[in-house]
Amino acid sequence: MDDFVRNKLVEWGLSELVEKFKDEQIDAESLRVLDDREIDNLIPKAGPRVKFKNNLKLLKEEQNSNQETVNSVQQCEQEHEEAADVVQVLPSTSDTGKRKSDVQSNPSRLQSPAKQQRLSMPGFEESIILSDVKNTMTFVHARLNDQDKLSAFLKKKISDLEIDKRELVGVFGKTGAGKSSLINAIIKEKNLLPSGSVNACTSVMTKVEANTRSSKYEAEIEFITKEEWNDELWSFHQLLDNNENQEKEGDDDYRDAVEKLTALYGEEWKEKSSENLMENKYFKEIPEFLQSRRKILRCESANELSAQFVKYTRSESKQGEGNEGKKWFWPLVKCVTVRVPNNPFLQHVTLVDLPGNGDCNKSRDQMWKGIVGDCSTVWIVTEINRAASDKAAWGILESVSSLIGNGGECQQIHFICTKSDLVDDSDDLSSADIHDQIIKRNIQAKDGVRKEFNKRSKINKHFTDDSFKVFTVSSKEFLKGKHLSPEETEITKLQGFLQDLNDCHSETVNYVNGAYGILSLIEGARRRKEGVGKADDVCKVLEKNMTEQLDQVKKAVEKAIKDFEQCLTEGVKNSKTSEEKLKSFLDRDQEPSFFKTLEAVVWKYGIHQTKKGEQINLNTVLASCLTDSIDEEFRKTFPNDVKGGSFNGVISRFSLDTKSLIQKYQDVKLQLIFLQTEVQDETIQFVSSL
Repeated sequence: MDDFVRNKLVEWGLSELVEKFKDEQIDAESLRVLDDREIDNLIPKAGPRVKFKNNLKLLKEEQNSNQETVNSVQQCEQEHEEAADVVQVLPSTSDTGKRKSDVQSNPSRLQSPAKQQRLSMPGFEESIILSDVKNTMTFVHARLNDQDKLSAFLKKKISDLEIDKRELVGVFGKTGAGKSSLINAIIKEKNLLPSGSVNACTSVMTKVEANTRSSKYEAEIEFITKEEWNDELWSFHQLLDNNENQEKEGDDDYRDAVEKLTALYGEEWKEKSSENLMENKYFKEIPEFLQSRRKILRCESANELSAQFVKYTRSESKQGEGNEGKKWFWPLVKCVTVRVPNNPFLQHVTLVDLPGNGDCNKSRDQMWKGIVGDCSTVWIVTEINRAASDKAAWGILESVSSLIGNGGECQQIHFICTKSDLVDDSDDLSSADIHDQIIKRNIQAKDGVRKEFNKRSKINKHFTDDSFKVFTVSSKEFLKGKHLSPEETEITKLQGFLQDLNDCHSETVNYVNGAYGILSLIEGARRRKEGVGKADDVCKVLEKNMTEQLDQVKKAVEKAIKDFEQCLTEGVKNSKTSEEKLKSFLDRDQEPSFFKTLEAVVWKYGIHQTKKGEQINLNTVLASCLTDSIDEEFRKTFPNDVKGGSFNGVISRFSLDTKSLIQKYQDVKLQLIFLQTEVQDETIQFVSSL
């Protein structure tokens, strides 16, 4: 049994069949060829059997669809071979009279080394298919000239095929919640992200993605600028000088400033001015910071890389003996990107370990907001023993709900309760009793979290119950399996989710589709040059279809603009006459620490998180009348529901009816095929330009 079969069974809600399929040694290849008799023997109960057969049928249909795409590229390549030379379709005037190249005189040279293996062979690996098509497109790109618009257009389209479209999964959670252990377990890299004796820093983002360029483990460290650190040093000294004779305990900003300065300078900062602390001697180990460059670390193993980049993301939890001269560079870091080789869960997915709120550093804050808004899924990680009541976890989710909801890309929220194995495992209890305790507690935790979600109006006004899922996981049990099976730890469910995201962005399917369209256009141009077929009629039909479709889009956009203007007009009226919301923030005369909190809020661009985890966002308070006025209309116009579509689905319905035109106008079939592959991207670009 392989991971493919295991993940599919878990994905289909049939995890109870994993052991049975494992015993029968069902792998990916044998799964696809199971017949009804064999399925009946494997799954005697009708309910699971019907569900399995239906999912297997859908899987085969999807694979057949992918194979049709591959076969289409084959057909297009064969047409090029028959034409003797794909490059001759776009000759440059400067080439006139030149001797044909070796490739032109020998058409068989068009074939890549992998071409001798047919794409339709059973078991043909995706990597070989992709390599074959990429070799073809590399050759075409090299032979196109730059002296006409069509050639330049085609070269750009071929280059665009290499752009990696990735799904972002944002991971939130306070230090100690088990984020690092969770990520390590899911991607099967036990020693990649450090944990234990080191504390995660609140300001550094860590991205984890696949290394598609080499077989090494890499870390790319991006620093803030020297000017930004100089400004922070000045702010730190202002803050520390103003608090010199005041009570410091419990002052979040005072504590943060001391923590950053001590991490980088030890105790030396106490006797130095901000100008002295900018001297080059303090940055000898990181010349890249002074040179405004990114630092690259490359290692053979995850353990080795983790030991090297830990100083850029974390600090020792306790400064013991031997650490007096040790420096931690995380105060200067904006982002660390960790790249893992040969990892199936990260091929088209990036996991981003995110701070719970923005940052007083402007560039870090802008990067944070951009990434949060681009996350298609958000994971909120907290310990299971207080998941439903964890103010910090729910506070993080509430604070980012407007960024990931209205205007964001988020379609799913996963509330992940970690350390689900922590129950009473005294000697008086058997392994079965402990197992039952864990399962019972996990069910209770899920119920409690979902009830709390339903109470949080600030969150569920952006996200429906269907988009909110709860997981109870145990990284420890997943690795050791003392009391729970791998499926019961629910790590495999999250792995299956990541695999689905990767499958949606299959590089092979996307690249082959794009390549087929480009080669179709080239071949169509060659045939038209030879006088085969006239495109006047089809152009008129396309123009008519385009006009009608764009008219529908324009009407939907114009209606949305009108509706938003009406909502905002009401919001402006309310903001002029209502001061209650602002008063609720400012009317804190009885609180002695209020002015210090207000100072911190202003210093941090309106956003501050207290030591207790309370999120204070003055920007949200000031803008609430306007944002509240358009919330409902915004959700209708730009739904986060994956089944919905922007502008009431008018964009997703956009079509030039190329399928019927292909049947009617065979002479320009190839040009229409290219148009068919491009129309969706062009529609999106049109709407973005409005």
